[in-house]
Amino acid sequence: MNQEQTNTTRKTRNAVLIAMFGAISMVLMLLEFPIPIAPPFMKIDLSDLPAILGTFIIGPGAGCAIAALKIVLKLVIRGTDTAFVGELSNFVCALMYILPSYFFYRKKKSKQRAALALFLGTLAVSILAVFVDYFIMFPLYSKLYGLPLQAIVAMGTAINPHINSLFSMMLIIVFPFNIVKYGIVSVITFLVYKRLKKALIH
Repeated sequence: MNQEQTNTTRKTRNAVLIAMFGAISMVLMLLEFPIPIAPPFMKIDLSDLPAILGTFIIGPGAGCAIAALKIVLKLVIRGTDTAFVGELSNFVCALMYILPSYFFYRKKKSKQRAALALFLGTLAVSILAVFVDYFIMFPLYSKLYGLPLQAIVAMGTAINPHINSLFSMMLIIVFPFNIVKYGIVSVITFLVYKRLKKALIH
């Protein structure tokens, strides 16, 4: 097989993997569940697992494509109940997780480096999401739904009485929420990605 045929085969394989990971990611997005530290409208899903696996196995472009495909498939199948804000937030958070993880991991692809990269990716998305949610997502959701921000804060206060402002809600709920969510994704990724890569990439 010459180089051109090899490249064509690789591109075809990668396209199939992206489509497969995107479909799995969409299913995982639908299988969301609440956690006690967050109000009911904030639910955890593991849909970024295929995106980070695709990123580590194929590359960051594949991870971004998987994250985007997941959103498109979800909107086609179920639509939106958050005026697209939830989907936008999900996509942005996926990028804030997979890109820092990849660019740290690619410098030296060792097991220890992968663990550190996933830890840093989890920390990065958890910190960045505080500011993205505070300045963009929560105000946008409030505006589109005609729901006062104070009403959203009150949902947080019902969970934790120390929450008395939007920013305190970011620190007490949003930050740990993303630590838990992406921590779970990172642990699973660390445990399976090498074996999965061997199985998929010959």
